[in-house]
Formats: sequence, structure tokens, C-alpha cells
Amino acid sequence: MSERVYLTKEGYNRLKDELSRLTSEVRAEVLEKIAEARAHGDLSENAEYEAAREEQRQLEGRIGELENKLSRATILDPKNIRTDKVYILTTVKLKNLDADEEVIEYTLVSSEEADTDQGKISVRSPVGRSLLGKAVGEKVRINVPNGELHYEILEIFVK
Repeated sequence: MSERVYLTKEGYNRLKDELSRLTSEVRAEVLEKIAEARAHGDLSENAEYEAAREEQRQLEGRIGELENKLSRATILDPKNIRTDKVYILTTVKLKNLDADEEVIEYTLVSSEEADTDQGKISVRSPVGRSLLGKAVGEKVRINVPNGELHYEILEIFVK
């Protein structure tokens, strides 16, 4: 059985909207490009045709990926998320123990919804994996590509 994909309602709708746009608008545009290139004659030496076919392969791959994720999706309701420990959809306030006063805040989300600019990190990232299941007051040592991070969990809540 395939792994579940945990999404917020917004994340699910964003993927659904992308799938809808790709299957209706973009697919038609790509098929039009292929037909236009085909009309130019000899397909064996037609770079325009090959480019359009490659675009179609990539498009169909993305459509398949989206359909797969949506079929495995579980929509999480923030009202049902516990805050006794760090779980997906919880926001964690961390004290950086290496830079005494620095406090960092992350919301743990699925890989599909991760956005570091918004402070949303994947539960599969090194930081996310290390924080899962931890409670307020726990100190966490996290191995990252450029060294080691040391945090203390100050607060766990749902936004």
C-alpha cells in the first residue's frame, strides 16, 4: 500500500486546482503544439515536434504525480491536532542553544506544502524528523549537512 499524503484543506485544494488546470488548459495547448509541428512534415528531423512531445511527457508525468498524491491524501483538520508533542501541523517555538537569544518558529507540514519562506518545514526534513514526537522543554540535537543544530523546545501550538 502506498504511503498516505497528509495535507491541509488549502494544500489539497491547491493540488486539485493545479491538476484541473493541467488537464484542461495546458494539455490542450500541448496537443495543439504537437498538431502544429506535425503539420510541418517530416517528423524524423522535426525538432519542434520532438520538443512538443517532450513537453507532453513531462506534463503527463506531473498529472500522474498529482493524481497519485490526491488519491492518497488525508486532509488534516487543525482543530484535531494535539499540542502535547510535536506533530504534523503543529508550530514549534525553538530556542537556538548555540545563539543564546535566538528564537525560531517552524510549522511542520508535509513535503507537498513545505515553504521555508513561510516557516513551513517538511516533517521529512532533518529538522522536521528530529522534532517529531518531542515535548516542551526537551533539548534536540539535529544533524544537518553543514553541522549540528541545538535547540530547546519552548512552545508547541496550532496556528
